[in-house]
Amino acid sequence: MPDALDHPASLWQTPDAVQQEPQRWVWAAMNPPERRARMRELATWVDWLRRTFELHNNIPPCWYRHPPVVEHLTALYAGWIRTYAGEQAPGRELAEADWINTLHNFTPRLQLAACASGRHQDPPPLVPPPPGAAEAFEMYLVTAEATTAAAVHPAAAELARRTAELDAPL
Repeated sequence: MPDALDHPASLWQTPDAVQQEPQRWVWAAMNPPERRARMRELATWVDWLRRTFELHNNIPPCWYRHPPVVEHLTALYAGWIRTYAGEQAPGRELAEADWINTLHNFTPRLQLAACASGRHQDPPPLVPPPPGAAEAFEMYLVTAEATTAAAVHPAAAELARRTAELDAPL
């Protein structure tokens, strides 16, 4: 069996063995054993990614302890699978280049200044919302023009103007 770090595609099923239902990577929806198995799979791919794209200085070794980084890496991984292990869709001749561009766009979001030294730092605790914030939000939803105004497409006025011009006698 090939080494998964050298051949990450070996982690996935062959097209003949693909399940009918698409696999989804929603961490909270996974049961604990599946979550652990998927995290191991993601970790193998992240090791390959760090080595292949020389991202060892951009993705800290403690990436798995930072939920936002895990979510970004999960999105990159799912896109990588679709791009490299899926069927090529018409009009996607540059899918691989697009994926690499996406990787480079995501790279700043994978960096953690607090963990740049190689030593993990817990993120600061979340600040709880102030008392009454939920009620203020609900009041906004029922009173603000942004959430109560009638639906109007932004181009409706332009379409009406052009229609009136066409209907006007010459």
